[in-house]
Amino acid sequence: MNSSSDPKIIIAIDGFSSTGKSTIAKYLARTVGYRYIDTGAMYRAVTLWAMRHNLISPDGTVDSEALAAALPQISVGFALMHDGTQHTTLDGEDVEDKIRGMEVSRNVSPVAAIPAVRHSLVKMQQDYGKAKGIVMDGRDIGTTVFPHAELKIFMSASAETRARRRLKELQEKGQQLTFEEVLENVQSRDHIDQTRAESPLRRADDAIDLDNSMMTIAEQNQWLLDRFNEAVAKARQ
Repeated sequence: MNSSSDPKIIIAIDGFSSTGKSTIAKYLARTVGYRYIDTGAMYRAVTLWAMRHNLISPDGTVDSEALAAALPQISVGFALMHDGTQHTTLDGEDVEDKIRGMEVSRNVSPVAAIPAVRHSLVKMQQDYGKAKGIVMDGRDIGTTVFPHAELKIFMSASAETRARRRLKELQEKGQQLTFEEVLENVQSRDHIDQTRAESPLRRADDAIDLDNSMMTIAEQNQWLLDRFNEAVAKARQ
């Protein structure tokens, strides 16, 4: 826990899918008493809404105009659970488990590439960060949402490493998929995220790189806590 006299800062954690951004972001927020915002969950919730309203065709094409028109009626939020964890809500419904499935994973990148969707959710994310004291992870936090964040991290790992992690995560939730299916999804999302016109995934010039391919979660947590303490010390000057 950091001292109440310390200046509050914004921590932006960006990177490729399945690099473990949310794992270390949650740890840091819990350790230092900051609020954690999972921006990927916000895009997943909008994707789930679009799927439920038949705005995504079987070939993955999104009816972007209809979705853009519906955005003012879509309510995405976060609810604090009794055990201290945070669940994503969609129009008041707890959808934390529903948004983590492979079906949403297949469709989230095309939805997140729609400019109206990004503009709407980026505005919401910026509102969350007005008081600082926040850890936010995503694809464009350090470049678009909070370009002046005091600490920016860019996470990476090989596609194969990330696919193995994601497969294990899905299998633990009872979903039966092959390594090849998950790897294809990871590579497809990388391509869409990096090539979309609106806020593509890219490393901020002043971000600190973290390739966690060969690191344990404990090592990553300590590494991030060290970077946080350095950033707070700098902000104190």
